[in-house]
Amino acid sequence: MMIIVKPGADKKSVEELRHYLGGLGVEIQDIQGKDTTIMGLAGDTTGIDRGNIEAYECVERIVPIQEPFKKANRKFHPENSVFEISGRKIGGEKLAIIAGPCSVESEEQILSVAVDVKNYGASFLRGGAFKPRSSPYSFQGLGEKGIELLKMAKEKTGLPIVTEIMSLDKLELFLQDVDIIQVGARNMQNFDMLKELGKIKKPILLKRGASSTIEEFLMAAEYIMAGGNERVILCERGIRTFETYARNTLDLSIIPIIKRLSHLPIIIDPSHATGQWWMVESMCKAAVAAGADGLIIEVHNDPPKALCDGQQSVTPEQFRSIMDKLSIIAGVEGRTI
Repeated sequence: MMIIVKPGADKKSVEELRHYLGGLGVEIQDIQGKDTTIMGLAGDTTGIDRGNIEAYECVERIVPIQEPFKKANRKFHPENSVFEISGRKIGGEKLAIIAGPCSVESEEQILSVAVDVKNYGASFLRGGAFKPRSSPYSFQGLGEKGIELLKMAKEKTGLPIVTEIMSLDKLELFLQDVDIIQVGARNMQNFDMLKELGKIKKPILLKRGASSTIEEFLMAAEYIMAGGNERVILCERGIRTFETYARNTLDLSIIPIIKRLSHLPIIIDPSHATGQWWMVESMCKAAVAAGADGLIIEVHNDPPKALCDGQQSVTPEQFRSIMDKLSIIAGVEGRTI
């Protein structure tokens, strides 16, 4: 629900309205336009009597919000959200490029990849320490040792760390050592986890579930934001369809849809979406042309020997070539790499 305040409304009437609304258990978010002031109400508004609100002299009209997501809604936050993280931004003019291996495998591997992606233009380092795998027999990651190796790579390159949390019992570790906490597709609707992540201040990279609608995706973000943590970065990583040629179907239409519905930044993961290294470059270029705020790209120094998802990882040299081409497309779109 949005309450449009009359231009030049009496301040006393506005404060009386604010006091009344505060007693209804909803959160009031002020939206200040050039000539209009709007009060956005987040929370359960089903029991609110519109007639009581309209009785206040300062109220011009009430606009109902049909979408179930409120804090993530562009109507509540007309300007694009830009998050500053360790001196770098996600959501602004400069595209956020997150690059690194699917899994941290060794000190030599992660340091080598980190230096290369930093030199070729990446602004964040990704690497899995705790790995969710479909098979219990597959490599599950190095765990806490992987976090320590990521910290070493950050110390050497200055790149902020992005890695996935699998269990809340590791949350304190992530709060201490990780710059962006990734919630994987499998946990997108792990509501207990989302609620806990809403209580912290670390930015959250939220991946879309393999079979989730866009509304479900935004509602998952709403769970985090409703708890007080509004620094949510959306990530499209492909959805499950009847097609089996690629690992998933990359839904690039989500970019303009999110830009229309929400103020949150959206980045694209072409590596998981396609599952094939030779498709990554094309999908990176398409995503930037479509208006994505960034990319998360898997880069490995020796893909054939990777312990996880080598077939979808590009080499550092291929990453450099991709970045060179993306800088041209970004310029056309008024963005930079």
